[in-house]
Amino acid sequence: MRVTLRTLTAGGCALALAATGAVAAHATPFGHGQGGHGGHGEDVQLEDLDRGLVAVSTEEGVFLSWRLLGHEVNAATPNGLTSPSFRVYRDGRRIATVTDSTNYLDTEGFADAEYRVVTRGPRWAGESVAVWPQGHYDLPLQKPEGGVTPVGEEYTYTANDMSVGDVTGDGHYEYIVKWDPDNSKDVSQVGYTGNTYIDTYTRDGTLLHRIDLGVNIRSGAHYTQFLVYDFDGDGRSELMFKTAPGTTTISYDDGEVASEDYITLPEEDVAAGYSHSDDYRMSADDYYDHVVGMFQSWHEHPEVVAGNWPATLEEAFGIEPAYDYPLSREDAEALADYFMDTYAPNRSSRNQLREFEGFVLTGPEYLTVFDGESGTELDTVDYRPPRGDDGLMWGDYAMSRIEPGNRVDRFLSGVAYLDGTNPSAVFARGYYTRSTMAAYRWDGENLTEEWFVDSGHAPMSNPFNDAPHGVEGTDPEFGTLTTQGNHQMSSADVDDDGKQEIVYGAATIDDDGSLLYSSYATGHPDSAVPGERVKLGHGDALHVGDFDPNREGTEIWGVHEGGPYAPYGFAMRDGATGEVLFGEYTGVDTGRGMVGDIDPSVPGLEAWSSMPPGQEIDAGLWTADGEFLGRDNVPGTNMSIRWSADMTTQIINGRQAPTVDDWQDGTLLTAEGTLTNNGTKGNPSLVADVFGDWREELLLRTEDSEAIRIYTSTEVTGHKLYTLMHDPQYRVGIAGQQTSYNQPTYPSFYLASDIDWSQVPVPEADYAGH
Repeated sequence: MRVTLRTLTAGGCALALAATGAVAAHATPFGHGQGGHGGHGEDVQLEDLDRGLVAVSTEEGVFLSWRLLGHEVNAATPNGLTSPSFRVYRDGRRIATVTDSTNYLDTEGFADAEYRVVTRGPRWAGESVAVWPQGHYDLPLQKPEGGVTPVGEEYTYTANDMSVGDVTGDGHYEYIVKWDPDNSKDVSQVGYTGNTYIDTYTRDGTLLHRIDLGVNIRSGAHYTQFLVYDFDGDGRSELMFKTAPGTTTISYDDGEVASEDYITLPEEDVAAGYSHSDDYRMSADDYYDHVVGMFQSWHEHPEVVAGNWPATLEEAFGIEPAYDYPLSREDAEALADYFMDTYAPNRSSRNQLREFEGFVLTGPEYLTVFDGESGTELDTVDYRPPRGDDGLMWGDYAMSRIEPGNRVDRFLSGVAYLDGTNPSAVFARGYYTRSTMAAYRWDGENLTEEWFVDSGHAPMSNPFNDAPHGVEGTDPEFGTLTTQGNHQMSSADVDDDGKQEIVYGAATIDDDGSLLYSSYATGHPDSAVPGERVKLGHGDALHVGDFDPNREGTEIWGVHEGGPYAPYGFAMRDGATGEVLFGEYTGVDTGRGMVGDIDPSVPGLEAWSSMPPGQEIDAGLWTADGEFLGRDNVPGTNMSIRWSADMTTQIINGRQAPTVDDWQDGTLLTAEGTLTNNGTKGNPSLVADVFGDWREELLLRTEDSEAIRIYTSTEVTGHKLYTLMHDPQYRVGIAGQQTSYNQPTYPSFYLASDIDWSQVPVPEADYAGH
C-alpha cells in the first residue's frame, strides 16, 4: 500500500502533493522545531497495522481505544488530526460515532460485551474484541526451566526486555520476550551464567518458537541485543542478533516441541574443527592456561614487534628482567603466577584473577537473521568486528581494575532508515577504547554489510599500566569516536536530509557511514583538565528528539560520567552539529537523565539529571532552552511514558509494584503484582504504543514471570494523533529500546501539551506487504 505525503493545515483540508520528486517532498511547510521530512524520505517502509482496538473495564464503564493509521489522516485542527469518522459497535449494535479522538467511554458497557470499531475503507476495521475485566491484560508466558552451572550453582529464569513486531503479516503485533537467568552478569562481574532465550508469542500467548542462544553467548545487559523489524519489506518482521556455535531454534506446534535446529556454521569454521558441541566458557583453570599462552606468545604480538609495547613482560610489570624470550612454559607460568597473585592485587584489591570464570573470550561469533514466525535461520554471517583478543588491545588489563572481557564485549544494536526509505540493522561493539559499528541490509535472501565504522584501538605504551580512556583511536577519520559512545544509541534525522543518522552518545555517524561529528568542549576551570579541549565522553542516558518548539531541528540531552575529566556532567546539544547549547560541569559521574513535558505551563520539554546529595551544581529541572527551574521535586529518571490525556509526560518509578507518576497530579497507576527489570535501573519490559490510541502502553513482568501484564491508559482524551508506530523515528526507537540501558523513545516531531498540530508530519509510506 503506497500513501502519498500530505501537508496538514490547521482547520483546513489536506493539500495533496505529488510523490514523484524532491520538489514535492520539500514543499511541505514544516515549521520551527521540525525535522523537515519527519525523519524519513519518500515511500518509507512502515507496517500495515490493524485497528489495534482494546476494551478495558473501568469504574465508569468500558473504555475503548484504537489506532488512527498514518494514511487515514486528512487535516489538522487546533486539537488534533482529522480522519473519516469511527463507528463504535457493542454486541453488533451501533452505540456511537466518534470524530474527535480515537477512544470512547461506554458508560453502559459491561464485562461480557464485545466491541468493534468501523470506518470506511481500511482493512481490519471490523474485528471484534472482548473486554479486559481486570483493567489490564496478562499475556501468558512459558517460563523456561532453570539449570545448573558447571560449578554447581542453580539458576532460574525471569522475563526481561521485550520487543514487538508483526511476524505473521496479519496486522497484529507479536511479542518477543528475552529470558534472563537470575545469574546474568554485567561484563565486569565474574561467574557463569545460564543461557539466554528469546521467545516469540502471539497476542493470545501461543509460543511460536524459542531461540536458545547457547552456552557461548554470555547472559547480561551488554551481551544480547536483539532486533525485531521487517527488514525486507515483505510485511513480516524478522529477528536479528548475535549468535555462536550452539545457538538453536526450538519450534512448537500446539504447545509441543516440533523441531530443534542449530544455526548453520560457516564452511570454513566446520573445516577448522568448530562444532555445536563446543563450550568456550572459561573455568578458572582455563583462564590461567589462557594467560600462560598469551605470555608465551608475547614476543610475537604486533604491538611488541612494532616497538609500541615493552619487549618483555618484566618491563611491563616494572620488575627486574629474569627470563629469556620466547618464554618457556615454565617461565610463562612463573610470570602468570606473579601477574595473578602479586601484580594484579597490588593494583586493586578487587583483582582476583584466580577466581576469573564463566567468560567467553574465544570462539566464533556470528550475526544471524531469523524468520520471525517460524524462527528458521535465514542467513548467518561473521560478527564484525571479531573480538581480536580477550581485551588486551581494548585496555581491559591497563587500568587499576583489571577486567578481561569487559570493554571488548560491549554491544549495542538499532534500526535506522539510512537511505530514508528502507530499514537497516546497525550493530556496534565497544565504546570506550575502541568504537565500532556495522550497518546491514536484509533483502530477503542475503545479509549484506552497507558500511563499517572503526575508531581503531586507543594506543597504549604499556597494556598492563596505562590510561587509554579519552585517547584517540588510530583511524584517521573515526579515531575521535573512542570514549564517546553510550550504553545505547539512537536513530534520528538530525541533519534534516530525510535520512536517519546514528547518535552514538557524544558522537554521530551520518547515514552513509561517515563521521558527522564528535563533540568536544573546553575543560571547566575547576576540573582536572582546565582549558583543555576534551571529549564530552561516555554516558549512561541519551535522549534524541525535538524538545524545543522554538528552535529548528533536533536536540540531544545526555549525561556524562567522566567526572573531573569531562567538560559537562549533563548537557543539551544541537542534534545537527553536536554543539553544546547549555549544560553544567559536575565533577562527578552523572549517571541518569530524563526529558519530558512534565510542566505544561512551560513551553517545550523539561530536562533533568540525577546528582549525588550535597552537590552545589544546578542539577535539577531545566527548560529545553536552558532556563534553570530549580532542584525541588525533580522527577525520577528510570523511564518515561506518554500516559495522560493532555499529552504531558509521566514517569515510571519503582522496582516492585511500580507506579506511573505525574509530576503535578501524583500517582496515576500502581501496577500491583509486577516487577521492573535490570536492578536499580527499574526498566519495564517495554514502553511502546503497541495498540490503542497514540498513548503508550506499559508492559511489565508479573512477580512470578508467568505472564507479561499490559496496562493502557483509560483516561478519555480529545486529542487525535496517528499511532506513534507510524512515525519512523519512534518505530526504530522501539526496536532499539531493549539495548543495554533502556531509554525512552521519541518521535521525529515535537510532541507535548502545546503541540502545533499543523506541524505534525504524516509519513509518505509504503505499508509493507499489502
